[in-house]
Amino acid sequence: MSEIELKFNGKGLIPAIVQDSKSKKVLMMAWMTPETIEMTRKTGFTHFFSRSRGKVWKKGEESGNTQKVAKMEYDCDADTLLITVEAKGPACHTGSETCWFREIADGDELTKPAPADSEELLARLYQVLQQRKKDLPEGSYTASLFKKGENAYLKKIGEEAVELVMACKNNDEKEIVYEAADLLFHMMVALTAHDIPPEKILTELKNRFKP
Repeated sequence: MSEIELKFNGKGLIPAIVQDSKSKKVLMMAWMTPETIEMTRKTGFTHFFSRSRGKVWKKGEESGNTQKVAKMEYDCDADTLLITVEAKGPACHTGSETCWFREIADGDELTKPAPADSEELLARLYQVLQQRKKDLPEGSYTASLFKKGENAYLKKIGEEAVELVMACKNNDEKEIVYEAADLLFHMMVALTAHDIPPEKILTELKNRFKP
């Protein structure tokens, strides 16, 4: 058995490209650690490391869209992995078969970085959500919530609220921030559905503030 010396970045991570064994489509990209590589090899199913949540996760552990490994390879520089899989269900959280379904076409302009000001950020998010509600683009997670109707985003608000409570109970700062962001996002979806701009909420909070 030959020794393999993979090159991990400063945080102990290496990017992994996942490809469908039949269609040859590139499905997704995720990060792996030595631990998740071993878990993937031993179980035969892809496991990755979530940077935002700071924990290991198995692809499909919640959605059921698992990836059975057919082959694992690494590139000439030993700093990127290629995992060929038999995919069960879509790879993307939006419901798309692959995470690569949007094209940068001639004339497209890259969006500006998100504003630092919180009020401006919420206002900009509201504008984006309003556009999603109007256009209902294919492959958009937000559009799928609007298409499914009120019960879909209300259910997500309930789920994210419970997950935030659990994160607080566990005193896990990273999880608290992550789940709070998820909850706020889905609350914004509900506000957008009712055409209530976030500044009305901020105004209500300001009115409650007593110095």
